[in-house]
Amino acid sequence: MPIFGGKESNVFEAIENHLAVVDETLVAFRELMRVYLEGDLEKAKAFEREVDQLESKADRLRRDIETMLYEGAFLPANRGDYVRLSELIDQVADAAESAAHTLILARPKVPAELKDEIMELVDSSIRSYTVLVEAVKALNRDVDRAIELAKAVEDSEEEADDVEYDVKGKVFESETVTTYAKIIWNQILTKIGDIADRAEDTSDQVMLMAIKRRG
Repeated sequence: MPIFGGKESNVFEAIENHLAVVDETLVAFRELMRVYLEGDLEKAKAFEREVDQLESKADRLRRDIETMLYEGAFLPANRGDYVRLSELIDQVADAAESAAHTLILARPKVPAELKDEIMELVDSSIRSYTVLVEAVKALNRDVDRAIELAKAVEDSEEEADDVEYDVKGKVFESETVTTYAKIIWNQILTKIGDIADRAEDTSDQVMLMAIKRRG
């Protein structure tokens, strides 16, 4: 059962739309990584364009949410929390876009023996966002559940950190990866890990908002 109605419900609906578009951005980014690792640069470029378009759409939705808030949804004291929430959600899409651009611009040679590990990091980072989506949705239904899910995002981000550290170590230990490629892959892997980091940042905001509401 939703906690709020009226203009507030409209804001939550807009936030859920925003979450969905960011999720689409991550899906396109995952496909970009998959086809790049398989050696299909042209398909990867096409997915990069899709990532760009979806990130721009997410940006527009974020601005729409801010407009709704400043037109009177929620009490003035609470509006800043929702503005901050939408900004943080948007940064997840920004992280995916940044990783996509670095990959396609630098085009490092793929370490064949590490394809699975790199995709594991992509999937692990995206899982953090998947849990975050449920945490944000719970804000308007069950604040205790929102807090529980926000904590789960933190756990998921720690798992992604472990995967990132492991795959970076394997990249630097590899004798088949050039020094240039090692530097570039280090940057790309960091940016992929940023997806989970930004999801965790957002979960901190969810936690704060849920605790405030619970009193």
